[in-house]
Amino acid sequence: MTLSTSPPPIPRASGSLPVLGHAVHLMRDNLGFIASLRAAYGPLVEITLQPGTRTVVVQDPALIRTMLIALGPSLDKGRFFEKMGQLLGDSVVTASGQAHVRKRRQLQPAFTHHEIAGYVEVMREEASGAADGWRPGQALDVREAMVKLSLDMLVKTVFSGSLDERTFRRLRRDLSVVMNGVGSRVMLPDWAERLPLPVNRRFDRARDAVRATIDTAVGELQASGRGTGDMLSLLLRARDEETGQPLTSHQISSEILTLAVAGTETTASVLSWALYELARHPDAEDRVLGELDEVLGGRAVTFEDLPRLPFLNRVVTETLRLHHTGWLVTRRTVTETRLGRWTLPPGTELAYCQHALHRDPELFPDPSAFLPDRWPDGGPPPGFLPFGAGKHKCIGDRFALTELLTALATILRRVRLTLSPGQVVEPVARATVRPRRLVMTVRPRSG
Repeated sequence: MTLSTSPPPIPRASGSLPVLGHAVHLMRDNLGFIASLRAAYGPLVEITLQPGTRTVVVQDPALIRTMLIALGPSLDKGRFFEKMGQLLGDSVVTASGQAHVRKRRQLQPAFTHHEIAGYVEVMREEASGAADGWRPGQALDVREAMVKLSLDMLVKTVFSGSLDERTFRRLRRDLSVVMNGVGSRVMLPDWAERLPLPVNRRFDRARDAVRATIDTAVGELQASGRGTGDMLSLLLRARDEETGQPLTSHQISSEILTLAVAGTETTASVLSWALYELARHPDAEDRVLGELDEVLGGRAVTFEDLPRLPFLNRVVTETLRLHHTGWLVTRRTVTETRLGRWTLPPGTELAYCQHALHRDPELFPDPSAFLPDRWPDGGPPPGFLPFGAGKHKCIGDRFALTELLTALATILRRVRLTLSPGQVVEPVARATVRPRRLVMTVRPRSG
C-alpha cells in the first residue's frame, strides 16, 4: 500500500465576507485576528484582503525564513510595498528584482559605518533638546513626543545644512500628515483613496508639499555646488550604475518620503515601548543607568560608546522582540513557487506577522514577559527577524539601532518617566504596532 505524500490543502480562515473578505476583522482588531490565525491553523492559512486576490499567511518560522532568504530573489514585494510605491513613489523600500538591487547600491553609501557615526551628534542634540523641554510634573504623551523626536532626528540628519528653520518646521508638519495617512491607505481598497474626502485631500496636499520642499532643497544645493555633510548631499552624489546618471529630484524625494514613513514611525514606536517597559521594570532601568555611568562618566554618549553598552543593547533587542512594530509584511509569487510542501501559483500574495512571530512560545519561552537577559552573547534564534532577512533586509537597520541607542542613552540620564499605579498600555496596529495611549509623568532624574 502506497501512502500519499501530497500536502494537506491550505486551510481558509473562517469569517470571510462577500466583497469585503477579512477586511472587517482586520479593521476591528488586526492584531487579535492575526494572533487567532496562529492559534487555530497550521503553517499556512489563506485570508482575503482584496477581492479576487489570494493571500496566504505564513506562520511557520522555517517557512518564513525560506520565503525571505531562499525565495527572496524570485518574489515580488507584494501589495503592502506596491501600495507604498503608489503613494510615495518608487524607492529602495518598495522596489523589487534588479531595480531593488540597483537602488540599494545607490543608497548604500548613506548608510555606511562612517556616515552613521557622523549622524550621532545630531541625534544626541535632538534627544537632549527634547528631554530638556519637558517640565517636571508634566503629563507627557510619550508616543507623540517620540514621533516629534524621530521626525526631528530624521529631518536634521537628512537636511542638516539644507533647510532654514521655517522650512524645517513646515516639512516636519507635512511629513507627519503623510506618515499618519499611509498606514490606513495601504490596507484600504484602491478606490477609497479617490473619494473626495477631507482626509484624502489633506494627505495629497501634504505629500505634494513635501516633494516641493525636497525639490527646492535639491535645486539650491546643486546650484551652490557645496556639500553640507547631510544625507541629502550623499543622495545628490549617488549615481545609477547602468546609466551613470545622478538621481533626479523626484527619485530623491521618493527615497526620503519612504524613509520618513518607514523609519520615523518605527523608531517612535520602539522608543515609546522601551520607555514604557523600563518604567515598569525599575531594576532594568537602574542597570541601564549604572552601565551608562560606568561607561560614560559625566560625558555625552558617542557612536564609539554604543557597542560598550551591552545591557542597553539587550533592552533594545528585547523591545524589538516583545513590541515589534511590523504586523503584516508581504511578498508575491511571480511564477509557480514551492514553499515547503506546498506549490503556490503565480500571483499569490504571501504575508507574515513579525509581531506574532516574536511572541511564539515555542521560540521564546514566557513570550509576554520583558526579559532583556534572555539574549545571550551568541546569535539570535532563527525566528527573530527585527529588520527582515535576505536581500530585502532593511537597509537602515544600523541607522535605526544607532538612533534608538543614542536617544535612550540621552533621555534616560536627563529625566525619569513614570507610570500611574496599575497603568497598562495596550498595543494597536496602524502603520506600525504602537501604544494605544501612553501618558507618563516627567520627573527630574535626581528625584
